[in-house]
Amino acid sequence: MLAVRPPAVAGLFYPAEPRALARMVDGFLAAGASLDAARPDGSQAAPKALVVPHAGYVYSGAIAGLAYATLTPARERITRVVLLGPCHRVPVLGLALPGCRAMATPLGEVPVDAEAASGLDHVVTRPDVHAAEHSLEVQLPFLQRALGDFAVVPLAVGDATAAEVAGVLAALWGGDETLIVISSDLSHYHRYDEARAIDQGTIEAVLSLREPLSHERACGATPLNGLIAASPAHGLEPVLLGACNSGDTAGDRGRVVGYASFGFVEAA
Repeated sequence: MLAVRPPAVAGLFYPAEPRALARMVDGFLAAGASLDAARPDGSQAAPKALVVPHAGYVYSGAIAGLAYATLTPARERITRVVLLGPCHRVPVLGLALPGCRAMATPLGEVPVDAEAASGLDHVVTRPDVHAAEHSLEVQLPFLQRALGDFAVVPLAVGDATAAEVAGVLAALWGGDETLIVISSDLSHYHRYDEARAIDQGTIEAVLSLREPLSHERACGATPLNGLIAASPAHGLEPVLLGACNSGDTAGDRGRVVGYASFGFVEAA
């Protein structure tokens, strides 16, 4: 087993220098907390699940901060994060564990709870799938600053059905100690106005728990469809925390990527 999976995109998607990274993430979290109209449901309870974008922090960090700021009430209670994101570089059949005891960022190491998912149907161990994958890694610094001590169950999701992903989530659901995070951006490389219209349709589908979403609408559609499929049985309702695209943050408006954050909360 690989001892520690080193960061692959430090210095590219987020700062490699620890103090600069901590300052950036803390700034996003503080801004998110100040908008805690990030809680349009009026609830002060932390969500059971989050959907968070995974672009470079200059593009989507503010939207990610809106999601992670909602974890403040559960900072010490959450000790395990089930983290699912798509494979951008190496394909895999099913869901892949990284085969390591920890995942490192410039802020330190996060222990991996591999035993929780080992032996589950559709789960394999594939270090090569994780080696250069950014969709899970970019969530870790936010989790490191938002939570106390925790372990992560990192699953890179490849070719799988919504039902298969939902089954893995059900097996890992746990109680109040477990947070589920789905890493996904929205549409890619449309003009600004076109992207906004496409992404609004995707947002409405998520809020209505309507799947399947296509990968053209959300690059993390497979894990997101699994969460949508699993939510009714667990009494979860999605809440939109924020949305924008790269044309609103740091990119030109001729070819944008969409971002949104959702909290999945227990129905009142």
